[in-house]
Amino acid sequence: MSINFLEELRWRGLLHQVTDEEGIAAHLGDPAASGRRAYAGFDPTADSLTIGNLVPIMVLVHFARAGHEPIVLMGGGTGLIGDPSGKSDERTLMTTETVETNVASQRRIFEAVFAGAGLGSPTIVNNADWLCGLSYIEALRDIGKHFSINMMIQKESVKERLHNREQGISYTEFSYMILQAYDFAHLYREQGVTVQLGGSDQWGNIVAGLELIRRSTEKRSADKSAHRAGFASKDDRLEKTGMASGGVWRVEYEAYGLTCPLVTKADGGKFGKTETGAIWLTRERTSPYAMYQFWLNVADEDVVKFLKLFTLLGREEIEALATTHAEKPGAREAHRALAHHATALLHGEDEAVAAANAAKALFSGAVAELPKELLEEVLAEVPSSEHARSGLEGEGAAVLDLLLDTKLAKSKREAREFLTNGSVSVNGRKVGLDDRLTTTDLLHGEMIALRRGKKAWHVTRWS
Repeated sequence: MSINFLEELRWRGLLHQVTDEEGIAAHLGDPAASGRRAYAGFDPTADSLTIGNLVPIMVLVHFARAGHEPIVLMGGGTGLIGDPSGKSDERTLMTTETVETNVASQRRIFEAVFAGAGLGSPTIVNNADWLCGLSYIEALRDIGKHFSINMMIQKESVKERLHNREQGISYTEFSYMILQAYDFAHLYREQGVTVQLGGSDQWGNIVAGLELIRRSTEKRSADKSAHRAGFASKDDRLEKTGMASGGVWRVEYEAYGLTCPLVTKADGGKFGKTETGAIWLTRERTSPYAMYQFWLNVADEDVVKFLKLFTLLGREEIEALATTHAEKPGAREAHRALAHHATALLHGEDEAVAAANAAKALFSGAVAELPKELLEEVLAEVPSSEHARSGLEGEGAAVLDLLLDTKLAKSKREAREFLTNGSVSVNGRKVGLDDRLTTTDLLHGEMIALRRGKKAWHVTRWS
């Protein structure tokens, strides 16, 4: 069922700034118009995107759910320059080959999210297709003449570089705003894109694009304007629009910009960061299990907010989870819903279920049934030690001795106490004071997982 795009963003907390809210509401809600087109751009600085990039992707998803056509813009051209926004230092320029590799790798992220949302693949374009063929003279004549240096140096990222960095800002990075503005103008002119979406840090670039559309559209010749707008002649254009003013022919245009907020955590920490680094949107960098754990461990204060931002659950479902969370926070029902639906959106239902089962196995200690790859992920952050396989032969290795070797017990007396109390398990199986381990205890022929109590784990690897 189609949704109201702006209202959906507003209640989910995804709406930050709009250039003309009344205008865009009428533009998107016009029943006589076919599906509108909007785009968001993504910077190919790496072969993956981080979880913060999921916010504008979700905005594109909601745009599609509202019956419109989302377009993903890959920055194969602008990526050769680098956006200075949010950066204190000059970017290291990447080779063309690196940028192309990153663009190709990132494509699957958008396809996966849209598939997880039950939508068709989004239209994906690459601005290298029009920027890399643009001559320097063309750029100066057709783009640069519409930009005021006074306006450009007021942009926050430029102002910061000019006043607080000894080497200032290079002309290369200074020109980034012009290139991104040209993207909007090009897509507006060639593909009928009327809305640009982005994070709040892109507001200046979005407004620059709108200004370029306004200036370049107004100053096109009458013949060219009439032809592009589908009118037979200048007179036809005049008769139908009455847009002539002082001998200058104007072409009607309708374009808008919209930003979503940069996500922050309740404690003020940076969203999407953990002790081991950033959370990425491809499984090679962040596994489905690791992503599931990230969502499962968000702060209580953030869980309802993140349900709105990163899942497609409806308002009633989220409000019900919010009520349960407020009344019984220890049940962690909202956390499990967030972990499942956010992981499934990106990696699919099967992976989300497998991650949930692995999390349950780690909590219960019953890890013996997990596939090898998933077991390795589950135990990736657990302390481990190497042992000679020969130690498992004959009578085998005494569990008591292993507790000492692995530092799960500080002394033999403490080890005996743990074993006597039944607080030690091997691969999920409770063991006692006299138990010994043999090669039959090896998981996947190479490891044995010891646990003392509920949280103290150690993996022994035997070779």
